[in-house]
Amino acid sequence: MNNMKNPSILIVGDVMLDRYWFGDVNRISPEAPVPVVLIGRNEERLGGAANVARNVAALGASCSLLGVIGDDEAGTVIGKLLEQSGITPCLHSAPGISTTVKLRVIGRQQQLLRLDFEKRPTHEILENAREQYRALLAEHDIIILSDYGKGALDHVSDMIDDARKANKITLIDPKGDDFSKYRGATILTPNKSELRQIVGSWKDETELTQKAQKLRETLNLQYLLLTRSEEGMSLYGATEVLHIPTVAREVFDVSGAGDTVIATLATMLGNGKSVSESVQIANRAAGIVVGKLGTATVTREELFSA
Repeated sequence: MNNMKNPSILIVGDVMLDRYWFGDVNRISPEAPVPVVLIGRNEERLGGAANVARNVAALGASCSLLGVIGDDEAGTVIGKLLEQSGITPCLHSAPGISTTVKLRVIGRQQQLLRLDFEKRPTHEILENAREQYRALLAEHDIIILSDYGKGALDHVSDMIDDARKANKITLIDPKGDDFSKYRGATILTPNKSELRQIVGSWKDETELTQKAQKLRETLNLQYLLLTRSEEGMSLYGATEVLHIPTVAREVFDVSGAGDTVIATLATMLGNGKSVSESVQIANRAAGIVVGKLGTATVTREELFSA
């Protein structure tokens, strides 16, 4: 698909570093009933909102990443990875703030352990980031707010209001048990467990549609896109409900699939495609990325080769 435009997308949210330690497992520790992993290699990848930006860049769109990191080694690594990916960094750091890191130990192609390192950003640094956010709005076509609950989007309601005043399409990957803070967004993209936490369980598709539409109307959203893992996706709008079955060939790792969905959705909308067209392409991207290990990306060539 060589006639794609090059939309400018601003990604704001919780920036992380994903670290992977790969090793062999041949015995159980004599100290405790746990496997001993002899580490043979390691990888470092952009995670959280940075992985969303990585997905956007892989699809050929221009993107900037606004977030908070620590003045530490992990923050330096993130800066280098952003440069390698062609992502414009708009990162705020200060003494005493640590970069969020997820360290995964993998043996025999299975994740054995995950260690998280994180510290919530201060009010002062968030105010500085929001001031830059307002300035960046005019320079970008579409806004993605990627909420992982680590504190970077503590002022998300105000950020949505700012984006609406600037007439920007705003896509949000939500987190937590209070979705009222996302009121007024263009598209919200919860997964099944996130939606269930807000609206409760449903016994069939009819009840799911009723609850999803009620939530969409309550939050004044144009669309609610429910990602449903092996069940595909469901798009709920004021005049349409669209169910799209999964296209995954083989599910190897679902981590980061939501990042790929929202990144692809934003990029396709930025190319002038309708919401329903964009959702179908995003569903195809998710089907590709779950066949890869860890937080991965999809390229234009992979997406449109079929």
